[in-house]
Amino acid sequence: MKLDLTDTTAGEVNKALLHARRASGTPAVGMVLTMVVVIDEEFAYDAMRAAQQASQEHPSRTVVVIRRHPRSPRDRTHPRLDAEVRVAADAGPGETVVLRLYGELRDHAQSVVLPLLLPDAPVVVWWPVDAPENPAGDALGALAQRRITDMDAASDPLAELEVRAANYTPGDTDLAWTRLTLWRSALAAALDQEHAPVRGVVVEAEPGNPSAELLARWLRARLEVPGEVRASAGPAVTAVRLETEPGELSVVRDEGPLAALTLPGQPPRSLALKIRPTSELLAEELRRLDADDMYEIALRGGEAPAGAGAEAAAGTGSAAGAEAARRPRTSPTNDREK
Repeated sequence: MKLDLTDTTAGEVNKALLHARRASGTPAVGMVLTMVVVIDEEFAYDAMRAAQQASQEHPSRTVVVIRRHPRSPRDRTHPRLDAEVRVAADAGPGETVVLRLYGELRDHAQSVVLPLLLPDAPVVVWWPVDAPENPAGDALGALAQRRITDMDAASDPLAELEVRAANYTPGDTDLAWTRLTLWRSALAAALDQEHAPVRGVVVEAEPGNPSAELLARWLRARLEVPGEVRASAGPAVTAVRLETEPGELSVVRDEGPLAALTLPGQPPRSLALKIRPTSELLAEELRRLDADDMYEIALRGGEAPAGAGAEAAAGTGSAAGAEAARRPRTSPTNDREK
């Protein structure tokens, strides 16, 4: 069911949500969080589709905030709110509210979003593109327990990485880090099988890939060895090579969803290492809402998280580093590694 409201208010939008739920035969609210998506009209369709697919695992109220660019001098000052309310078949297991803000209201989106948040439920804010330099300091980001950005969408991803590092606040995370989950799991499992000390790390990726830089920083911090990023043809991260005393330990993904894991003195073996869609990355991030210490360590190149002991940033030897590197990421409802 879909309802359109023109020149409306947040109170009218709430009434429309209640009416739509009752009309569709689902008056109960069974959602576990509110996701706020801040996006331009150009990218709104893809972002809403990804959020709706992620809500299959985490039923949520998705509030999409679109700041419309004014076309006339009057539009630059006259505040107006248009909204779409989608429930049932039009919104999957949750419900979707699309807010289009005009005029001065564009600078006060939090005043419209706040009345639409689910009571006593976590709030997640996601910026698919054009994230603020300090997400926690943003008026919408201040409402959230979890703030999701994506360095890959920036015009200069590596410069964006340094901005994220300089402005990190517990609760921040980035999809460039989430894209590394399968790589981190594969490397941790490989190091469990090869107990020789690691002497050096090389990460190969397409030029300017922020995930590769994060992975190199994380491995340097956890294994306490030198590491570097080398350019490859891509796409994304294509290989990680660890230099050990018996020989090279490598995970190589040239193309397709399969990678080759090679341990010293053993034949290569295949493992699944696909490039995942945004909806899967979002669903993974929504499994936990606490601070991501490993992301902070990767951002800052090995510095201990605020309030953590020195051992939190250390990872001595291959096995010890691998064990620390794959600390379980948990949520109130399940214990799953990120």
